[in-house]
Amino acid sequence: MPTAHFRFHDTLNFFLPRASKDRLINHDYEGRVSVKDMIESLGVPHTEIEMIVINGRSVDFNTIVQHGASINVYSTLFVPQIPNPEPLRPPYPGRPKFILDQHLGRLAAYLRMMGFDTLYRNDYHDEELAQVSHDETRILLTRDIGLLKRSAVIYGYFVRETNRRKQLAEITVRYSLKDQVIPFSRCMKCNGLVEDVPRESIEDQLPEGTARYYDTFHRCTSCGQIYWKGAHHQRMQALLKEVLE
Repeated sequence: MPTAHFRFHDTLNFFLPRASKDRLINHDYEGRVSVKDMIESLGVPHTEIEMIVINGRSVDFNTIVQHGASINVYSTLFVPQIPNPEPLRPPYPGRPKFILDQHLGRLAAYLRMMGFDTLYRNDYHDEELAQVSHDETRILLTRDIGLLKRSAVIYGYFVRETNRRKQLAEITVRYSLKDQVIPFSRCMKCNGLVEDVPRESIEDQLPEGTARYYDTFHRCTSCGQIYWKGAHHQRMQALLKEVLE
């Protein structure tokens, strides 16, 4: 039976069973198998991989594995200098846009707070998440490893942290968001854009007494949600400061 020899580097070991972490994996297989399918059968989703090197040569996902192949798989954390590197996906175009699964509702609100176009519904099916991610060139953030293995998903990431604030810090670092933040420019409720609105035009929609204490108001252009710089806004500012520092 043919055998391939794998070494997964850095953060990719997160997806491996304890007995396989940070060590050489001798993997037996049958038939013609692409390196992408073989890697995912070992537990690592293709979206987490930045480079694959077989016998010292950079290859793409469709490369057929040969018996005795020595395969090194790298994450974004460290990519070796290899002649003629083979890109696994096109560079992400422009400012990041996201779509999140049902487990990440609070993270979705936080990313909107930072001004990033972020889709979220608690009733998305996996097929829909994968397809929208593909069709709209959105980064799929999820706590479901299997979802990231769907072939339609080009850009995606498994969120390691479970604490909501730490999740936001994790994504901020992973996608270098710090210098792209436009705070409070999107509605945390629906993802619509937020605009300034005169107090007089929305005074009858405010809780009793609010207009007496606040002068500046904003309204979502999509759902009509009204925002002002109350205690909730101050807590969000503190969170944003904590994450960016």
